[in-house]
Amino acid sequence: MFPLGLVMLPHLVVPLHIFETRYRVLMFDCTHGEANPEFGVVLIERGSEVGGNDQRFGVGTVARIVDAAELPDGRWVLSAAGTQRFRVDEWLPDDPYPLALIERLPDLPWSPDAESARQQAEHHVRRAMALSAELGDPAMPATIDLHPDPVISSWQLQAIAPVGPFDQQRLLEIDDHGVRLSQLAASAEETARVLAHRLAGE
Repeated sequence: MFPLGLVMLPHLVVPLHIFETRYRVLMFDCTHGEANPEFGVVLIERGSEVGGNDQRFGVGTVARIVDAAELPDGRWVLSAAGTQRFRVDEWLPDDPYPLALIERLPDLPWSPDAESARQQAEHHVRRAMALSAELGDPAMPATIDLHPDPVISSWQLQAIAPVGPFDQQRLLEIDDHGVRLSQLAASAEETARVLAHRLAGE
């Protein structure tokens, strides 16, 4: 397990820099011999990424290593792709790194309601991003292309939406694409409303 200050989402690739000794061991265990190149990522609820003694959320995403390199000084740089959500059943002692017993959560079915919610979410997320760009935020452009697969694009929308990590975690824990996307649309709409007021000088 790798607790982080960010939310790993299914179908998204995240670059990581590994420097702590315990996570160097984790990378070695995941990449050598016939090891499974996967680890779990959960959001830290309280505490720091470095040093341990953090409190963690109980729902996360399995990360599969797609590219990794060990540097001469023992640090690692890698790209990891989110695959499947999971729920932590029990945290085990951190020996030598965080460990847990988990239950992999099944993939969520797609439905016409989910597609309608996805279109609404895309509209509000793109509007919020465009307004943010007008205010000088050098974030991802509102014209970014989404994957043609609706499930993948729904997670992409969540990844690029202007919401914080705790809101991302709340959305990750929802077991229904339509509900998740409806809540994402509502959050993005509210963000766009606030940004529009800032642009208007109100």
